[in-house]
Amino acid sequence: MHKILGLAVAATLALTVTAEAHGPSRLKTEKSVVLNATPDEVWEAIGKFDDMSWHPAVDRTEMTPEGAAADVPDESTRILHLKAESGDPTITEQLMAIDPEKRQYKYMITDVAVEVLPVTNYSSTLQVKDKDGKAEVIWKGGFYRGYPNNDPPANLNDDTAMAAVDGIYQAGLDALAERFGKAE
Repeated sequence: MHKILGLAVAATLALTVTAEAHGPSRLKTEKSVVLNATPDEVWEAIGKFDDMSWHPAVDRTEMTPEGAAADVPDESTRILHLKAESGDPTITEQLMAIDPEKRQYKYMITDVAVEVLPVTNYSSTLQVKDKDGKAEVIWKGGFYRGYPNNDPPANLNDDTAMAAVDGIYQAGLDALAERFGKAE
């Protein structure tokens, strides 16, 4: 009996040490807004993968390779050139799936400097749903913080990563609310 108890305690301690050494967990966030417009009107504004002009942080969207289909997964890669006082910060994203009937697309970041966006392994879904005739925009994503190991610096920790993504989502949704108005 003591031998079994000893093995159980040893196994528990081993799992505890393993859990602490595991590293970061995947973070998830979701933001939404209901707009005073039809779902089709809002999808027309935000449903084109090659056009992020509706987002206030984006200066321009470049498709690569040039002439790539903006609605075909595996062919659609966009480079978002962000508004900045200096330099040309960019985020490269690849379309993973698009479903115009559901008014949604899924994409992932394939290249970004953690100084621009402190995340890794980021994927996201942008969707417009019908909520009693009004457009509900839902933007959700999953990602890891910018520092993959234990004990991250403050600028690459979970809180910083979550705040950065939430800030991007909120800025985009606020811009849409300004454009279409919030539904009451």
